[in-house]
Amino acid sequence: MVRKARNTGVAAARRPEVRLPPLGPFGGGGLEPDGDYDGLELAGLDLAGENGSGARFLDCALRDCVLDETSLTGARFIDSVLTGVRGVGTDLAGASLRDVEVVDARMGGVQLHGAVLERVVVRGGKIDYLNLRNARLKDVVFEGCVLSEPDFGAAQLERVEFRDCALRQVDFSGVRMRDVDLRHVAELEVARGMEGLSGAVISTAQLMDLAPAFAAQLGVRVED
Repeated sequence: MVRKARNTGVAAARRPEVRLPPLGPFGGGGLEPDGDYDGLELAGLDLAGENGSGARFLDCALRDCVLDETSLTGARFIDSVLTGVRGVGTDLAGASLRDVEVVDARMGGVQLHGAVLERVVVRGGKIDYLNLRNARLKDVVFEGCVLSEPDFGAAQLERVEFRDCALRQVDFSGVRMRDVDLRHVAELEVARGMEGLSGAVISTAQLMDLAPAFAAQLGVRVED
């Protein structure tokens, strides 16, 4: 007997299928503004303070690189993998990530405001103070990661899934959501923007946990 899939009423995110070709070693001394990086492996590099604004990374792998205060504003990552990257204050404002996997990142204060993420998976790791204000996320999956005080203010989220991850003190102020699945979040703490949850799907247990915040948003007093 063929069992029909249960219709949950929320469209699933389309995950990237990154298949990297054989990669060449990165031979440069550092990043360059508007640089063109194609089919390269950047492994174990200290790129702190480097300026790669406007650079394009196609079919690349960044592994165990240090990105403290690295400027990657307006950079484009296409069909690429970032594994074990770490850094504080990495600037990716206005960047574009398409068909990208980010695995086990350990970062803080990442600036992704105004960025465009399409078919992206963020798996494992921990990111503190992630700034995604005014960003556009489509077909994005956050899986098994910890996001501490992420800011999604005024962002657009379409077909975004949070699975087995922690969302601590998240800001959803002014967010526009469509087919956003929060049911499998392990830890959900909404600091601001309860109204931004319109368009999201949550579980019954999450509804009970968020009930006081919903009541406060509506100006409802609950007394026994």
